[in-house]
Amino acid sequence: MTARTEKLLPTPSHTVGPFYGYALPFPGGEEIAPLGHPDRISLHGYILDGDGNPVPDALLDFWQAAPDGSLAGAPGSMRRDPVTGGFLGRSGTDFTGFGRVATDADGHYALHTLPPGNPGLPYISVCVFARGLLDHLFTRAYLADGPDPLLDKLPGERRATLIATEEPNRTYRFDIRLQGEGETVFLEFR
Repeated sequence: MTARTEKLLPTPSHTVGPFYGYALPFPGGEEIAPLGHPDRISLHGYILDGDGNPVPDALLDFWQAAPDGSLAGAPGSMRRDPVTGGFLGRSGTDFTGFGRVATDADGHYALHTLPPGNPGLPYISVCVFARGLLDHLFTRAYLADGPDPLLDKLPGERRATLIATEEPNRTYRFDIRLQGEGETVFLEFR
């Protein structure tokens, strides 16, 4: 018998992107809070690989509590025109609690939202999709440090990877390191 080798084409589950730029980002995905809202804050940072290089083709989903602490959110992040099917954008008044942002060519992202009203420490949940990841990663960007059931379980250097740095003008910086020294703490859900 002769061994026959066939060339098999990869399936989507075998192929690691980046495919995130197609159909996933939407205009205004970074604008959870309307421009000019008096309580608006910004969260920004870089997605870095294991060598500390920026990841220019990552996609981040953000979820958070409303300022009043509610988690219900509101529909409206991706409203469509019923006639054309085109994107209408956010309603501009409803707080949806959801944002989606792609990193730019320098691996940077920016999100504009309202302060989360979580019981305890305020945080924004983050889901990272990036090349080289077969599964997305979950983490949190805490906007303050203090007693917290999750943070209290972590040693100091690991805890620090979940705390955003406060900057001027209601802005917070939160870099996400995918692996290596200073790797961000990622959460596992079962």
